[in-house]
Amino acid sequence: MALDRKSGFCESNSIFYSKRDPMVLPPPNQHLDVTTFISSQPHRGKTAFVDAVTGRRLSFSELWLGVKRVAACLYSLGVRKGDVVIILSPNSVLYPVVSLAVMSLGAVITTANPISTSGEIGNQLGDSLPVLAFTTCQLVSKLAVAAAAAASASKLPVVLMDDNNGVEAHAEGVKIVGSLEAMMESEQSESRAKQRVNQDDTAALLYSSGTTGKSKGVMITHRNLIALVQTYRLRFGLEQRTVCTIPMCHVFSFGGFATSLIALGWTTMVLPKFEMSKLLSAVETHRPTHLTLVPPMVVAMVNGAKEINSNYDVSSLHTVVAGGAPLSREVIEKFVKSYPNVKVLQGYGLTETTAIVATMFTKEETERFGSSGLLSPNVEAKIVDPETGRLLGVDQTGELWLRSPTVMKGYYKNEEATAETIDSEGWLKTGDLCYIDCEGFVFVVDRLKELIKCNGYQVAPAELEALLLAHPEIDDAAVIPIPDEKAGQYPMAYIVRKAGSNLSESEIMGFVAKQVSRYKKIRKVVFLGSIPKNPSGKILRRELKKLTTSKL
Repeated sequence: MALDRKSGFCESNSIFYSKRDPMVLPPPNQHLDVTTFISSQPHRGKTAFVDAVTGRRLSFSELWLGVKRVAACLYSLGVRKGDVVIILSPNSVLYPVVSLAVMSLGAVITTANPISTSGEIGNQLGDSLPVLAFTTCQLVSKLAVAAAAAASASKLPVVLMDDNNGVEAHAEGVKIVGSLEAMMESEQSESRAKQRVNQDDTAALLYSSGTTGKSKGVMITHRNLIALVQTYRLRFGLEQRTVCTIPMCHVFSFGGFATSLIALGWTTMVLPKFEMSKLLSAVETHRPTHLTLVPPMVVAMVNGAKEINSNYDVSSLHTVVAGGAPLSREVIEKFVKSYPNVKVLQGYGLTETTAIVATMFTKEETERFGSSGLLSPNVEAKIVDPETGRLLGVDQTGELWLRSPTVMKGYYKNEEATAETIDSEGWLKTGDLCYIDCEGFVFVVDRLKELIKCNGYQVAPAELEALLLAHPEIDDAAVIPIPDEKAGQYPMAYIVRKAGSNLSESEIMGFVAKQVSRYKKIRKVVFLGSIPKNPSGKILRRELKKLTTSKL
């Protein structure tokens, strides 16, 4: 095999191979669930999680006892292998207890975003058909509305993750069947027959817009998560300290804080949501070495650097891991100048690849500005000409295709979308235009797929267009991204009004805002006589992007 060791490119088959040391994986035919795998990993860590607001601590022994007890209670409630359990909750020290307990049974955990609307959660309920839900008192009414909208024949059983503060036991659409705290205190009942879990069984169902419009359930297997743990093992040391700011419903956070870092014996300070002052207080009080941030958080730390450095002691930090969208050279240089002892490690990944597929490991690698790092261990890549399908080489831009032990099993109940995304040889088509340079660094140039990345969240233009076209005064609509320094991108809409309509920009933005999550809101509207389309009726978004650039 004619392999160029500098770039990792093989001339004979046009595949780029990872330059990282390979990870060690258990034999694929071994019966093994990710919870058992994580709990068997050796480390000397004492405290697993600390609630950064209340100070509540969860030691590793308490974590694993809690997982065991919750799993036993779930089994007694009738949860079995293959059943789906949904969790709708802000970040919490108990979030990993729930997900690890569910996965230990061979059941499937699906995560819902607390900032999603009841309609969006209803769609997820209707698709995944969970047998049980975990949520908080504050979110139970939203879940109840979603469950009622999903029109299930029976009420959704709910376990509350916090104290029952007068929540109705039988709100419409749901039925309260217990509390997580009580489950964690319960003594073990009679032993249950443990069902065998295969590594290729689905462990988690994370919803992503995928490579096209509507949100789809990404089936992540036990083996995918085991491979992610091993990637983290090669990237990071044992028993470090960090703060969790990113929602655990997101693959980036779920794969790190709720699974992989537990295996490495890390102590994670948990914030229910991102607030800069609370994050900085947690850094000063708990002295973490690492932070995992999305670009808007990095930008906020750059913009507030003078105030932060004079009011907070952040000297314990030595590493910031940034993901979700690329950071510009200007932002990284400003960050490093403001916090000279901290290196910024960027990475690239998708929900469909269980997060990480390209990463930076060292300070030297961070100096390759604009790059997402080198291919992660055991990852193979191809660069494919999107027009001709021809395989390309070093420094040539095309669609990035990936093959890796972390590539998803497929989209839940959607064979057509799976076949469009993963070919017969296991190559996942990312929909991203990339190139790999002569030293093996991956550069993401643009998105072939039309998703908008706002604050690390994916927004499907097709979803917003469908909402806009439902307005009685809108004749046609197209949604494209508009760049924003903090959020990365925002959705903007081009609108063709019906004859005689005087519909305004603010009316359109208000119409959409009432129906979607914050990050999906339309931030700008431009009126046109017609939307540019090709002969088959497909919106020519590149034409609209050119138009937008000329208007900005």
